[in-house]
Amino acid sequence: EDAAESLGSFYKEQHTGILGKTAAISFNGNKIITTGGGGVVLTNDAEIAKRAKHITTTAKVPHKWAFEHDEVGYNYRMPNLNAALGVAQMESLPSFVSEKKVLAAAYQQWGNENGVQFAQQPINTQANYWLNTLLTEDQQARNEWLQQTNDLGVMTRPAWTPMHLLPINKDAIFADMSNTIHLYDRLINVPSSACTQ
Repeated sequence: EDAAESLGSFYKEQHTGILGKTAAISFNGNKIITTGGGGVVLTNDAEIAKRAKHITTTAKVPHKWAFEHDEVGYNYRMPNLNAALGVAQMESLPSFVSEKKVLAAAYQQWGNENGVQFAQQPINTQANYWLNTLLTEDQQARNEWLQQTNDLGVMTRPAWTPMHLLPINKDAIFADMSNTIHLYDRLINVPSSACTQ
């Protein structure tokens, strides 16, 4: 389960990140909780947890002095200082989510009054509103909005480029992406800080 940006979000009253057998949550610098980078792997499966810990700590075979590795491993350990930063912020997660919902409601109200559509949480969900997005009519309208807002000093940006459009994936196989393109051509990410004061 890719729960990278959904900390504090729920689907049918279950927190995201526990719906699948494993999940990943990002603590990158722009997420609702940050450790400056990295993230966490969640699982309730003891074998998966053991395997994840093994390969994320260089796949070193436990031994008092020998450094033997039984497979390709990675050094994904988070330094204690970074982890402490994340733990301290976790205490503030409910207030961060609350502030983001206030901001989202303000965007929604402004959009309703000005004929502008903002993305809203789907039925059976409770979004953390990590990132608020405006939906324009088409790509031309999106580009005009981006130009105008950035000219006024409001940092807005388009959606991330879909993976299948990146040059590194030009030879990749992919399914029908018409809905992805439809949204990509219309979507604008707007400022979404948890600090609304």
